[in-house]
Amino acid sequence: MIPTPYLLFLGDAPDALAGKVAQGIKDWRPELCIGQIKLEGCNADMGLQDLTIEEAVSKGAKTMVIGVANRGGFISDSWREVIKQALESGMDVASGLHNLLRDDIDLVETASLNERELHDVRIPSIKYPIANGVRRTGKRCLAVGTDCSVGKMYTALCMEKEMRARNMKASFRATGQTGILITGNGVPLDAVIADFMAGSVEWLTPDNDADHWDLIEGQGSLYHASFSGVTMALVHGGQPDALILCHEPTRKHMRGLPDYQQPSLEELRDTALTLARVVNPDCKVVGVSINTAALSEDEARALCEETEARMGLPTVDPFRHGAGRLVEALG
Repeated sequence: MIPTPYLLFLGDAPDALAGKVAQGIKDWRPELCIGQIKLEGCNADMGLQDLTIEEAVSKGAKTMVIGVANRGGFISDSWREVIKQALESGMDVASGLHNLLRDDIDLVETASLNERELHDVRIPSIKYPIANGVRRTGKRCLAVGTDCSVGKMYTALCMEKEMRARNMKASFRATGQTGILITGNGVPLDAVIADFMAGSVEWLTPDNDADHWDLIEGQGSLYHASFSGVTMALVHGGQPDALILCHEPTRKHMRGLPDYQQPSLEELRDTALTLARVVNPDCKVVGVSINTAALSEDEARALCEETEARMGLPTVDPFRHGAGRLVEALG
């Protein structure tokens, strides 16, 4: 277990979206967050108290979590001194980046000298099977997006929270570093060897009660040239009974790909449903989740209403307006 509470490290994140790991922890586990630490040029802000390493330790912080998810998932040279300072001051350091803390000799030596731990969340700890496609008992819902970082994790977490409030059987199934840091378990899917990705999702969502729902954290996008593979593994390994379409309406292009445009919700619906029905012929698209964080309240409601009328599906921002209608759409 990673010691808490956390100091959230935002580094030199160029924008709010680059700090999505920290944002997810702050939004879903605020009681674990002591404060934040930023470097010069950082444009992300969690609304937490800005602290130095020393101040954080004096307030009881046990682990500094690298809350930045940069493209490629690497530890920037500009972060290294702060990471070492945290270790030397008595904190563990946790990271969900592809560039592993434990592979950095300097950081390993610093941690050892100070009797601290390096926690690499993006390390598969299970020998996952190859997917077999056998149908499982229980129900599964998967959020799929028009792009990366559009609110798929938040949609699943909001739905789980609502379902538990209604005394329904539901489990959020984390498949990425932020979800794992929030819940304490899951599959770091994009670090699993390709042939075993779908099998790891089958392992994550085993047989269950007939009225139990697994809310599977979505990753990537079927339409993203860089990250479609991880989405495909979720669709086929998850065998979803229900799909929720997720969209962020203010994007100018696919995240990190200026030459590619997002698909329409209609295109996403048709493609995702066709692929999902390969492993579950009864799969249905049941709702739309729109990330309206960049819109005013009036703009958000107008867009949801227009989208619902056009798509014929309940459409909400579940974090802003609640996930009740998406839960009810599961049937």
